[in-house]
Amino acid sequence: MANNEQARGAWGSKLGFIVAAAGSAIGLGNIWRFPYVAGQNGGAAFVFIYIFFIVIIGLPVMIAEFSMGRHTQKNPVGAFKAIAPRTPWPWVGGLAVFTCIAALSFYCVIAGFAVGYFVKILLGDFSQIITGAQCEGVFSQFASNPFISIGVLLLFIVLTALIVIRGISAGIERWSKILMPVLFLLLIVLAIRSITLPGATRGLVFYLKPDFSKVTGTTVAQALGQALFSLGVGVGIMITYGSYLSKKDNLFTSAGSVCFFDTLIAFLAGLIMFPALFAMGIDPAKGAGLIFVVLPSIFTKMPGGMVFGAGIFLLISLAALTSTISILEVPVAYFVDEKKWSRKKAVLWMTLAVVVLGVPSAISLGAARWFSRLPFLNMGFLDMMNIMFGNYSLTIGAFFVAVFVSYRWGLKSVMAEIEQEGNVFTFKRIWAVLIRFVCPLAIAVILGYIIITGTYFG
Repeated sequence: MANNEQARGAWGSKLGFIVAAAGSAIGLGNIWRFPYVAGQNGGAAFVFIYIFFIVIIGLPVMIAEFSMGRHTQKNPVGAFKAIAPRTPWPWVGGLAVFTCIAALSFYCVIAGFAVGYFVKILLGDFSQIITGAQCEGVFSQFASNPFISIGVLLLFIVLTALIVIRGISAGIERWSKILMPVLFLLLIVLAIRSITLPGATRGLVFYLKPDFSKVTGTTVAQALGQALFSLGVGVGIMITYGSYLSKKDNLFTSAGSVCFFDTLIAFLAGLIMFPALFAMGIDPAKGAGLIFVVLPSIFTKMPGGMVFGAGIFLLISLAALTSTISILEVPVAYFVDEKKWSRKKAVLWMTLAVVVLGVPSAISLGAARWFSRLPFLNMGFLDMMNIMFGNYSLTIGAFFVAVFVSYRWGLKSVMAEIEQEGNVFTFKRIWAVLIRFVCPLAIAVILGYIIITGTYFG
């Protein structure tokens, strides 16, 4: 055990693990996507349904993934292989590893845009812009410049690699302990500023007072999809992070803490966005362009708007970084465990792979016509990658994890892992019902929904 931990690394403390795992879940899904999806789906009613799915779907699957990781002390491929050798199950782990490489390639592009906008605001580029059309033109010009779009991709993946290359305790855990408090402090300051704006009350009512008469099948499907997308289950991150855990750690309370902080961050992001939007008379259902197109148009109208804007884009950048380091760790752990590579070699080669795969996404927003509109698909390369690896792959992975721990590994074996070192799993009967019946069915429904309707949640 000791030799294995020395070779792979281990968390220095339970707090460090919770902070890092919460950081892995907290990312663009919380700060960028959650507010506009909630805005498109009725506000408070969506939030209530989203929290419900976090508890009955996200938490049970996360507990299962932590259990697999700690039991095997392996990456996703190694975990499936150790529990179910000489079966096709390790292919599910392989899908998770490749999904992380692919997802990181377009995730870093969007995160890089946030860094770029943080710099643009500091340079005063939005000090005279007052209309949404002008902001849209600025974003189009920014994203269609190949030197900028590729440059911010390189910047973000290099920042990520520099942290991951230092290992679990000295790299990921140490930086998570720095980034997460800064992130939380920024959220609090920005939320206070937003809710104290004149006219912010209407935004608070929209966000906190549910009107369940507006709930549709789409609302429910989007809430479940957002829960999966936000927590990052199904892509091997929690299996990998769980593999560095001590047998003394309580997996139920650890998973509960991660889900709590992930939901809290998303909730605070809504407290920032909705009061500010309503105070400025902006429709909260503006969609994916909310951050890069809509928000900059209100900064000049808002007291202290430039400081507020810089804070938002710094917040998005930090949240994205806490996620990208966890995503990169998955393929790195695979090559360290299965191929016996050094961490340095694994990080360098995976970074190169992400850059090569990320360039088409970076230039697909206007810099290269062919990548902007792929033949036969009627969408750009970045959108295609998001649908394939941020929707289908993630959902399929979560479904097979639930099925695997329920019917292949066995619930008794999972519970024995959770209750090691005297830990008590108080809600194990409820968890057993959820992971065996509710989770697979609900995830299968969301997968069928996105296939049939073409409505995606990433």
